[in-house]
Amino acid sequence: MAIQAGDIDGSRTGQIRPAPEPAPGARRGMGEDPRRGQVLTTKVGLQMPAGMSFDDWEKAGRQLSGIVDSSSWWLGDWLVYGKDHYTDRYQRGIRAAGLQYQTLRNYAWVSRRFDFSRRRGSLSFQHHAELASLPHDEQETWLDRAEQRRWTTKQLRGAIRAARESQDRVRVPAEPTRRLEVPGSRLQWWHRAAEQAGVDFERWVLVTLDSAAKQALAELGRLEDAADGPAELTAPTAPGGPLEIEGPKPPAERGGSEGPASGA
Repeated sequence: MAIQAGDIDGSRTGQIRPAPEPAPGARRGMGEDPRRGQVLTTKVGLQMPAGMSFDDWEKAGRQLSGIVDSSSWWLGDWLVYGKDHYTDRYQRGIRAAGLQYQTLRNYAWVSRRFDFSRRRGSLSFQHHAELASLPHDEQETWLDRAEQRRWTTKQLRGAIRAARESQDRVRVPAEPTRRLEVPGSRLQWWHRAAEQAGVDFERWVLVTLDSAAKQALAELGRLEDAADGPAELTAPTAPGGPLEIEGPKPPAERGGSEGPASGA
């Protein structure tokens, strides 16, 4: 088939003409093209004319890319038509064409999700596939954005993911906190201990308090086991959510290594 420059551009219909077959027994070498300046596609490869300029080579690449992208729409529409008109025979046509049914089914699903009038010629089939599962209005919104901002498929996918993550953060209410006032000397001491352990201060506080609570409850459980009978034990929880520790930040330079006079 011969592809002429300008045949396939956006939504315009391209003209793809069969290339003449060589005479029996004759073999045409690569680059040998009787019609100078044309790129010939055959079933087993692409024939490039000798002395082809870079601009023509680049243009041929864009045309071939357009054909590959358009073929996804073509095959999807082809399968949709077959399923609608030949319910009992369309799978036989798929086998005869030597095509993979699962791939065709994916193409057909996207084709059904976008009417012909809604398909954007400036965007690829994959752009539409990224949006096929969304409601109609959202599809249009994202198609407009991708078209106006000239997003690649990867950029479109990233923008959709970022929007969903932002919505999820808005849906999750912030957990209420309670404040616990701590003397500056203790806070400085705790900061130093967390730094020595090599962990974030807030995490160190939570882990330390959890460990102390677990140890205290375990000790209480042993005392109850020694009594007449076990008692149901419920761990106390602070009303209103986790504690927020307030106090002066530790100084930039460390002081002495002695701790507070009294324990926490």
